[in-house]
Amino acid sequence: MFKGLYRHVVLAVIALFSIGAQAAEAEIDQSNPYTLVEQVANKTFARFHQDEKLIAENPDHLKVIVTEELMPYIDYKYASYKVLGQYLRDTSKDQRGRFVEAFRGYLISTYAQAFTEYTDQTVEYGKAQDFSGEKFANVYVQVVEQGRPAIKLQFKARRLKDGNWKAFDLVAEGVSLLSSKQSEITNLVRQQGIESVIDMLNERTAKHIDLSSAEK
Repeated sequence: MFKGLYRHVVLAVIALFSIGAQAAEAEIDQSNPYTLVEQVANKTFARFHQDEKLIAENPDHLKVIVTEELMPYIDYKYASYKVLGQYLRDTSKDQRGRFVEAFRGYLISTYAQAFTEYTDQTVEYGKAQDFSGEKFANVYVQVVEQGRPAIKLQFKARRLKDGNWKAFDLVAEGVSLLSSKQSEITNLVRQQGIESVIDMLNERTAKHIDLSSAEK
């Protein structure tokens, strides 16, 4: 169900984390969407290397890394609402809150599993654009892996009310992750209802990380 484009994009995100394994202790600069993407990538992958032994002992530790290093810079609430689309207005406040948390958990679990697929990809960044006065910005990235065509990505970020930026969508080879997920989610909501979708997301979130899947 939640495969195809989503898995392809997530693996590309993991490739992005290969841009640097330095400690990256400096505070993340959220005032600039371009430096935001690079610094978060550096910091997350550095943590991945730092905690290799913990991950080997307990693969679910990858969820901790994603939660602490990546998710603070993902606007998952905005993404969740976008995914619900027209059905957002049909949900109660309680349902919206539980859906947002379920979608957040699903993202954490999916990104964590994707870490197990990392190999030796490298990344090339597009030129930063003037974002002054803009509410949205696109960060262009090209993932390069030897022997395969380059993967062209576009990270979409939005400026929050406090002036900081967060990422909320990925476009891989011209296809939006959120648009793809919106189609799947809205179909499920229409067929089974919001409660069923929340339960499904929570079930997927609860699954343990499988390191052996990367070897298959």
